[in-house]
Amino acid sequence: MSDELNIEANRNAQKYPLRVQLMRVFWAFGKVLFRLVPRPLYGPRRFLLKCFGAKIGRNVNIANTATIYFPWNLEVGDWSSIGERAMIYNLGKITVGKQATISQGAHLCAGSHDYRNPAMPLLTLPISVGEKAWICADAFIGPNVTVGDGAVVGARAVACKDVEPWTVVAGNPAKEVRKREMREQP
Repeated sequence: MSDELNIEANRNAQKYPLRVQLMRVFWAFGKVLFRLVPRPLYGPRRFLLKCFGAKIGRNVNIANTATIYFPWNLEVGDWSSIGERAMIYNLGKITVGKQATISQGAHLCAGSHDYRNPAMPLLTLPISVGEKAWICADAFIGPNVTVGDGAVVGARAVACKDVEPWTVVAGNPAKEVRKREMREQP
């Protein structure tokens, strides 16, 4: 295999099947509507995402400033939320469990490139966020990462490896800082 990259051939190569290309064109218009739905009207945004293939549970709140690249690669469980300016870069499937929170500015990145190949082909790797997990403000979750049930990824943390259930991680790279204990609600 040659280490030389034919840039012209690479740019002309079809990166996505025609069906996905068409869905992307339609979603370009759909996401304009998504942003125009006023903040407290979560129902119409859920409906719009479902129209584009997302699997959205009951009572899910998704902010109108959240960016969702491919709704058809998104699954969100009941009573979960995705906050202001969250980046859901779901080239690969992103699954968010029940009662999970994706805070403002969090970035879930389910795509990368194979840097070992000169053409750097796209890799679409999944992300899974467990039930009752919390991805705090401005945190980054990398491709092929599983955040376990009840785990917390601290503000501005960078999780490029799996996060164990009921564990709190912080920093860059994210490291365990403690176990999370749940208290009974009054």
